[in-house]
Amino acid sequence: MTLPNADTHPQGAVAEMKRDFVLTQDDFNRFADLSGDHNPIHVDPEYSAATRFGATVSHGMLLFTVLRGLVQAHYPGARLESQDLKFPAPAYTGERLTATLVPGAPAVDGCIELVTRITRGEEKVCLEGRCRLVLSEEVRP
Repeated sequence: MTLPNADTHPQGAVAEMKRDFVLTQDDFNRFADLSGDHNPIHVDPEYSAATRFGATVSHGMLLFTVLRGLVQAHYPGARLESQDLKFPAPAYTGERLTATLVPGAPAVDGCIELVTRITRGEEKVCLEGRCRLVLSEEVRP
C-alpha cells in the first residue's frame, strides 16, 4: 500500500503518516451488517436527509478501523495497547477524508504513542485521539 504525504526525520523514522480515502454508502451498509449497528443515520439516506446532518454519516468505529489499518501499515505487528477517541464532527458518504498519525516522543521500552486524526477538508476533525502501541521487534528503533 502506498501512503502519500509521509514526512521523515533524518534518521528515517516516519514523522507524520497520512492516507486519503473515501467511504461509500456501500461501506456504511457493509459495516452495519458486520457490527449490527443499523442506526438509520448510517444506512438510510432518506431518513438522514431529514436530520440535522442532511446525509448519512459514518459509524465512528468504521473511521477507527480505517485508522487502525494505517497504524498496521506503518507499524507491522504492533499491538494496540490503548486507544482514546473522540468524534467531534460527522464524516459523510462520498467525501474525501484524510487519516493522519503523528508519533509523540520517540519509542521507549518498545512502546510508542501516536496522535490520531481523521479530517474532512482542511479543518473539520471527524476523529481525534491518541493510541499507545507495543512495537514488534522488527520496527523497534
